[in-house]
Parts: sequence; structure tokens; C-alpha cells
Amino acid sequence: MGLGTELVGGDRFEDRYGSHIPPIYLSVVYDYLDYEAGLAVFSDRGTYIRYSREENPTVRALEKILTKIEGGGDALAFNSGMSAELTLFLHLLKPGSKVVIPFEVYGSTLTLLEKLSAMINFKVVKVWPSAESIVEAVTEDTSLVFVETMTNPTLKIIDLAELSGLADEGVTLVVDNTFTTPILVKPIKYGASYVIHSITKYIAGHNDVVGGILVSRSTHIGDLWDWRRMSGTILQPLEAYLALRGLKTLEVRFERQSKTALELAEFLSEHPRVEEVHYPGLTTSPYHELANKLFERRLYGGVISFKIRGSYGDAVEFMRKLSIVRRAASLGGVESLAVLPAKAGSAFIPSDIRQKLGISENLVRLSVGLEDPEDLKEDLDRALK
Repeated sequence: MGLGTELVGGDRFEDRYGSHIPPIYLSVVYDYLDYEAGLAVFSDRGTYIRYSREENPTVRALEKILTKIEGGGDALAFNSGMSAELTLFLHLLKPGSKVVIPFEVYGSTLTLLEKLSAMINFKVVKVWPSAESIVEAVTEDTSLVFVETMTNPTLKIIDLAELSGLADEGVTLVVDNTFTTPILVKPIKYGASYVIHSITKYIAGHNDVVGGILVSRSTHIGDLWDWRRMSGTILQPLEAYLALRGLKTLEVRFERQSKTALELAEFLSEHPRVEEVHYPGLTTSPYHELANKLFERRLYGGVISFKIRGSYGDAVEFMRKLSIVRRAASLGGVESLAVLPAKAGSAFIPSDIRQKLGISENLVRLSVGLEDPEDLKEDLDRALK
């Protein structure tokens, strides 16, 4: 079936009452079916459904559909993307491990790894965000490589095809696919052992859910499930329900946002008050050919970053003048949002590295929503002027 069909209902929920939509199972506990034998309800992955900290039918419905559209073996949903990462790192990393990760990733991810490395005594090696630099840094003692398919905030694309041989070297490849979603890339096809999403972004898509998903290539995720059970980081049923509802419109939202983003990127690239535009959909982008090779559709995502001509003060003034575009740090929702990364998510990067990466103080990251493209152009133009 096509992706749109899968998202709307390719993996149908089976309910004893014939419910068309997975209900919100708010029950904390589930009755034992055979009290003498001590048997509770079994989920489809063979674990007991006894207590909602361990397993929940609404959450399980979300995990199953995301497993299917990412081409994985199984998945676990968490109450945030960071708790998904923490669980995975605690499961995989041991004293003496070596992690290779680009400089340009989500700030909290790198901060988490550095804090854990001080506690568990493993090594974190930071490299330039490219497949070549990553492969070059991999040595015999490397156990894990963590990448974002498209980096935040300058939208550099990592050629996952160049990393597909890492598994043969005994290296676990983990890919954050939040910016591109399975509509553009399915990292498991390229050898990824795990794919992570912030459900908060495109998956749920309405800025009303915080959550994360960890999709595994393997069907055997009992140890990870046990980590989640013990830490109590399962996604809550109401958030799972909202994410399932958002998932149904992921394809149409992402396509509209991507097309509007390309239109705005072309508009900004010709604006006299804009110095530089980062967007792989532009034919002038150094990542345009790679995007066309890697992405399954001629869409390039709904995030743009661009440098305003002038100083940090000019960038702040631009932000103040925005009317339709809101000033907030998230992305992937139906509302357009703008942020200054150098003072937000990228502030943790040393200033000299930020400059090399192109994350200057006058850089704006724009997450494109579902507003009318002409209205967004007018808003940006008015603020730039």
C-alpha cells in the first residue's frame, strides 16, 4: 500500500467493540484473565499488559504504525525524544565505548552524551557533519555513530548510503529522522539499527504533544522495553492518541509545508536584506544533488535557515517585527515558527565551531507551517525591511 494509505489506516486497530479509532486507554491496570495461572493480557510483542507504565494499547497502536512506515521490526514510544535517546544510550554504551557524532546536532543530544560519558567513562568524538568525516573517525573501538539525516539548523545532509557499511564493522548506526520523516528517508534501508523521532515535531504536527519514538531494525527489543518499564518513560495514552490523529495527515501536511518552504527559500534568496539561504531544495544548495539522490520524493522539508544582512541586533529587530510567523523554538507544527539558533539550540557549540558551521548570530531558522505562502512572504518582507 502507498504511504498515505498506511498512515490513514494500513495497520488497522482491532477492538472487541469494533472501534474505528484506537480509544484512549486510561486504565492504570488490566485484569488478569486467569488469576490462578497469573496470566494477564498479552500484547502482540509477547509482553504482558498489566500496568500502563509497562504497556498500553493506545501507545501500542502508535508504535505499530510507526514501525511499519519506517520499515522496522518494532518500536517503543516515550514521553519525549530525549527519554528515547537516554534509554538507548543506557542500553548501548559501556565503559570504554566510543561514540562518533557530528558537531552540528540537537544541543541536548550532545549535552546528554557528554554528561553520560563522564559517568560511564566512554569517549565522545565530534566531527564535521558529513559522511566522509564520520567514516574517517570510525576506528576499531567505535561502538556507536549518531547522526541527523538533516542537520539542525543549517540543513546539511548526511549521505546515509555512505554509512551503510558501518554495521559490517560492528558499529551501531542511530539516525535522528525528525527533520526528514519517513516520507523522505527510511534510514533502516541504509543500515541504521535504530531510528529516532521527536514525535513533538512533524509526527504529531500540531504543537500540542511532547513525545518520542525509537524504531528498531530488530524485533527483539526486550532489554529496551525493560529500560522503559523501569524508568517509567512510556508515552502517555492521551499523547499517543493525539499523535495517532496527527499521523493521519502527516503526508499532506509535510508536502504542503515543503512546497511552501521551497517557495519561501526562493523568495528569500533574492531578497536584498538576506545574505545567504540554507535549503536543499534550492538548485544552488551544495546539498541539492545529494537530497535528490537520498530523498524518496522531490520534497525537501519544511525548515529553512537564512542569514540576515547585518548584525545580531538586526536579527533581533527582524524577529520583533514578525507578525504571522511566531517566535518559538520548535518546528514541524502547523504554525510557522522562527528562532535565532546561535542563542538557542546551538548555543552550546563553541563560537569558533559555530562560525565554521555557518551558525552566525544573524542566522534565522524558520519552520514553515500551513499558512498561505503569500501571507508568509509579506510577513517576512515587512520584517526584513
